[in-house]
Amino acid sequence: MTAAAQELHVTHGAVSRQVQNLERSLGISLFERQTRALRPTPQARQLAAVVRDALDQIDAAARQISHRTPAGPLTLSCEPTLLMRWLIPRLPDLAVNVPDVAVHLSAGGGPVFFERDDIDLAIRRDDFPFPEEATSRTRLFAERIGPVCRPELAARLTGAGVSQVALLHTDTRPQAWDDWRRITGMKAEPASQQTLEHFYLTLQAAAAGVGVAIAPYAVARDDLERGQLVAPFGFVPDGTSYHLLSRQSPEQDGRVRRLTAWLRAKTSQLENDS
Repeated sequence: MTAAAQELHVTHGAVSRQVQNLERSLGISLFERQTRALRPTPQARQLAAVVRDALDQIDAAARQISHRTPAGPLTLSCEPTLLMRWLIPRLPDLAVNVPDVAVHLSAGGGPVFFERDDIDLAIRRDDFPFPEEATSRTRLFAERIGPVCRPELAARLTGAGVSQVALLHTDTRPQAWDDWRRITGMKAEPASQQTLEHFYLTLQAAAAGVGVAIAPYAVARDDLERGQLVAPFGFVPDGTSYHLLSRQSPEQDGRVRRLTAWLRAKTSQLENDS
């Protein structure tokens, strides 16, 4: 009662009277009254759950129809390797082309919880069910994978596949080599194997000449352009895609709309690259 009174900026007695009025109206007791304590009845818990859901729906509808211009940065969650190796290097372009949209970046992967983690948007690969609370979902690009390594190491590989070299694996996607074998029908017979925790560590190891890594094209693209890595067998789609998930509809928030348009323009380059 005290906490409710403080939140509503009324007296403790005012809250108590409203609860008593509600009990009279419903014809039931909502609390078991004990010495210096109130314990909600099962009926009270049932009613509270329904009221909470109804208020959440009202709040969501009010935010959707509101024309108020949101303030502050948008918080964008992105899978760590894609964030480090693709998105961050393109932030200067974002600042030039969308200067009125401030973005706070957060590294994260897997299931998305907008409210719990206080994020506005998330870039995720569709290898798990997307949250129902996402107001919009925009496909960005298809995932393509392929072996990458130092140019001098590529010279030792044959057209039949990858053999007699160290294969580099990634904890976050341990089936990547198996996926590539299945899709291409090519072999991958290692002289040795090594597993690293994240793709960005695996790619760093490949760039250092440790071995051959399976890499998504998006995160290897810049290293390929610089000549630090080569892709001797190219890249093939693995059947998944990356999407931008938004808590707010782009039609209701101009910042989300402009950021979405910029991301679509930049990721279209990934789709157009051969």
